[in-house]
Amino acid sequence: MVNSTELEALVNDSKPKHVAIIMDGNGRWAQQRGKIRIKGHHEGVKSVRQVVSSALTIGVESLTLFAFSSENWRRPEAEVSMLMKLFMRALTREVKKLHENQIRLKVIGDVSKFSPAIQAKIAEAEALTCNNTKFTLNIAANYGGQSDITNAAKQIAIAVKTGAISLEQIDDKMLGQHIAMADQPAVDLMIRTGGDHRISNFLLWQLAYAELYFTDILWPDFDQTAFEDAIFSFVNRERRFGGTGEQIRAILTKPR
Repeated sequence: MVNSTELEALVNDSKPKHVAIIMDGNGRWAQQRGKIRIKGHHEGVKSVRQVVSSALTIGVESLTLFAFSSENWRRPEAEVSMLMKLFMRALTREVKKLHENQIRLKVIGDVSKFSPAIQAKIAEAEALTCNNTKFTLNIAANYGGQSDITNAAKQIAIAVKTGAISLEQIDDKMLGQHIAMADQPAVDLMIRTGGDHRISNFLLWQLAYAELYFTDILWPDFDQTAFEDAIFSFVNRERRFGGTGEQIRAILTKPR
């Protein structure tokens, strides 16, 4: 039987280092309340704040949020326009708080499709926070998992063509080094809110060995407690320590 100190060490060792989230359900949340879809996206920003705060407390090293997929351009033009304004506003208002909390911000995806103003804000935010070490917040924007793998393959093909590497040197480790977030821990836990049980072209390579957690909770209702529940589920899947749920939750939410 483990004592409390040993239990804490076991739980801390089993916590996910990298959590990725598909933030689904903003539009449905708004429609259920008779509001326009963009209102759900505005409310979703509050959930982002809560999850980032909780991730800091729990001690997650990397948190990746699927903000805008490469397929989302197909949405109604008015909604896309409002999402871009919301993205710009978040980059303007939230980055200072991230920096104050020693959080590094990275944006993964093809940012060249965004307006020059948004691209400039992304570059500014990444430069401001680049030396922060508390943890890394990745925002997947105009991101697609298939494109991520394709781009990695192109980089390797160029290296072969120029003679930098040989065909025989190519393996999964080399390909992984050219995938987004290669400098960060592998994704341990992927959470999807909103009730759908799909990966939706999100981090296809990085999710190879991740635990998947699906919940019916719509993203604007996904608060700190809901995030802790997902982490608790992961810890329980990884190891059963003989401790109670209350003990493990207390350890997970103990300030670092």
